[in-house]
Parts: sequence; structure tokens; C-alpha cells
Amino acid sequence: MRRLILDHALLSSGWARNVGLDIEGGTIVAVHSGSSAEGRERVAGITLPGLPNLHSHTFQRGMAGLAETRGPEGDSFWTWRQVMYRFLGSLTPDDVEAIAAFAMMEMLEGGFTALAEFHYLHHDAQGRPYGDIAELSGRIAAAAQSTGMGLTLLPVFYAQGGFGGAAPAEGQRRFINGVENYARLLEGARGAVAGLDDAVVGIAPHSLRAVTPESLNDILEMAGEGPVHIHIAEQVKEVEDCLAWSGQRPVEWLLDHASVDRRWCLIHATHLDPQEVRGIAASGAVAGLCPITEANLGDGIFEGVDYLAAGGRFGVGSDSNIEISAPGELRQFEYSQRLKHRARNVLAEHEGQSTGRSLYEKALAGGAQALGRRIGVIAEGHRANFVVLDADHPDLAAVSGDRWLDSYVFVTGKVAIDTVFVAGKPVVRSGRHVNRDAIRTRYAKAMARILA
Repeated sequence: MRRLILDHALLSSGWARNVGLDIEGGTIVAVHSGSSAEGRERVAGITLPGLPNLHSHTFQRGMAGLAETRGPEGDSFWTWRQVMYRFLGSLTPDDVEAIAAFAMMEMLEGGFTALAEFHYLHHDAQGRPYGDIAELSGRIAAAAQSTGMGLTLLPVFYAQGGFGGAAPAEGQRRFINGVENYARLLEGARGAVAGLDDAVVGIAPHSLRAVTPESLNDILEMAGEGPVHIHIAEQVKEVEDCLAWSGQRPVEWLLDHASVDRRWCLIHATHLDPQEVRGIAASGAVAGLCPITEANLGDGIFEGVDYLAAGGRFGVGSDSNIEISAPGELRQFEYSQRLKHRARNVLAEHEGQSTGRSLYEKALAGGAQALGRRIGVIAEGHRANFVVLDADHPDLAAVSGDRWLDSYVFVTGKVAIDTVFVAGKPVVRSGRHVNRDAIRTRYAKAMARILA
């Protein structure tokens, strides 16, 4: 058993001092506020529950910055996607693992302590399954093992190239599986994570444009009680194409044709009408927001104010990993709403409430639900995943309580992070991952080959 004492900690009941934690097998078995330090390892600083990252494609970390050159016509998500197709054409399994480990390392250094990896890169460069159909799922699991990242693995079902069963494009050949092959892939993914500490496997129909209604129903039968994630309503063109195909908007169609409940995470959900806003909130599903990526891709602005007013749940993810920062995602979410509504402190719900704390606690709860794991709170029965801020940082030293979170989210960002624990073990010290040098060297070698 590991016995810690935290100088300051954010518990579900609020801020507390001298918090004793008893940790066994990576899980908190006892919490003692006002504890004696005797026989305990001191954790100096300001301890927060680690934020879950509910949406990522780790391989895209390797292409960060490659799509920032203007093309001959209007650039968009759809032109960015062509850059992505070209980039992934040369990735080997070793490359996938090296890039995933580097991205996970940066996530841990950036305040995320658990990841839902929306994993849709399955086959070789010619679109042929590897001898082990779950080879690349295994590489994601290996990256999680080497970095210490808590993992919810979401093998993606991707079968079509557009609404109505359109044939996939050549650039999508590494993603494509039929229902039978997907069942094999899912079984292989479960085997791949079996050696990890407390990993979860869910399912992920890529989007309504990548499935048919029949195949969607088939794979939902494989989900059990596990998480179900789907891209939805990210782009205006996606909404228009869905209307042309079905006569309904994407979220409207999904709510009418699937049993959407709290197992579900609807990624992006950027373009909603008022009925869809209320529908997602009433379903108990989580809206999976990736504000930095959504800004980078020019997706649009989520209907945050109306959604929270309807009781909606949300979490945040790093998606394309163009910039990896847990507080940065929360800050971008709030700032997008400020720009949309021309107001300040928009996502705090009542007078006197800290915007930083409101954002952080909601993202903890929504992220934990979306990952299907007992995380996101420092409490008995939950994983010992937490982030420790440097209490001596100039922007934190003169304040306390909720002001710490406001400064972390809106001022200092991830540079305030000193130590990160996953399953009770320190994986980041003094702001650096404990295996940073080896992970960075392997990543740099892979990228030099890919971009040569």
C-alpha cells in the first residue's frame, strides 16, 4: 500500500488540506482529510483530479503543423483530411507506436491522466489486414504501457465513404472493415489491452457517413455496457449531406434510430438545432468537445450555453493533437463562447461561481462517464489519478482555492504542472515525463524517416 499526504487537494466536497490517501493496486482505498503526516509520503503543491481526455487520434500528432499552408482554394476540414490521408500512407506499426507514445507523454505532461483513443488506423498501407488484425490496437496498448497512460481503447468501425453506403475512397483503405472483420478486430483489441492495468474497450462507429443503418445496428449489439463513441455533426457539409440522404439532421437521425444513453459520447456535435441540443442533454450522453482542434479545423462553435442550461454533460479531448493541453482545451471552450455571445464568464452558471472550477469539474464528470472508468475524483474506489500544480508558481503562490483553478485554466496553463500520478505512481516529475528522453528520441527517429 502507498500512503500519501497531499498539502492541498480538490475533493468532491471542496478544497481540503493535509489529505491522506491510502492507495492499493492503483485504487484509492481511503481518504483522510486533516491527516497526520506521520508515515506518509508528502505531495507538496495543489492536487487536482486528473482530467480525462475523451477523444484522440494519436497518430495525428505526427502531422501537427503539416496542414498549415494555404492551398489554391478555400481550405477546410475536407482539404485537411487529404493531407491526413497522405501522411498516414507511410506509417509502419513501429511509427504508430512511437507517435502514440509521444502523444500520450505530452498528454500526461499536459494534465490528462486517462485517454479514450478513437482508433481507426487498422491495416497496412495497401489496406490489407495485418496477420493479427488488431496489430495496431496492440501498438496503442503498448504505448499506454510504456507511458503509464490510463486507456479506454475504442476500435473504430469504418465501412463506407459517405452517407447512403457510398464506396470508400482510396485514402480510407487503412480504416475499412466489414461487420465480421470488425468483430474479430474488437476481440483482438480486448486481448491487446488484457495486460494493462484497468483498461477498458468500447466501440466507435466512426460517423453516420461511414456506416449504414444496418451495420450500425450490428455493431451496437457488440457494445454490451461499454462506451459507444461517434463523430457527429462536425461540419456544415456533413449536416447538409445527412439531410439530403435521410431528410434529418445527423443528431436528429441518431436520436431517432439508436438507443442513445449515458454509454454514448457524441464527438464534436458542433452544428445543432435547439431540439437536438435538448435531445442530447435529455439522453444522458456526453458531448465530446475538442475546442482546440475544432478551432484549428474551422469546424464552428458548439452551442455551449444552451446545452449546459438544458443540463447537458460534456468532456474535452485533444482530437488531432495539434496542441496538447488539458487546461488549454477548457480555456478555448470558454473563449469560444465569449466570442459567440460577446460576454465573459459565460460557462459559469451563477453569480460568484469560479469559471475555472465550473469547467474543470464538469469536464471531470463528463470525461469519466465517457471513458467508462472510475476516475475523475479523489475518492475511495476511484483510480489514483491526479495532477499536482506547483504552489510556488508566481501566478499561484498569492491566491488560494478556486483562484488556483482560474489561474491554471486561464493564466499559467500546463506550465504550472509539477507532478502527475496515474494509478498512484508518479509518471511526471518537475513537469517532465519520467521516460521523456527515450520516448522523444524514438519519436524523432520515426518522424525523420516519415518526412524524409
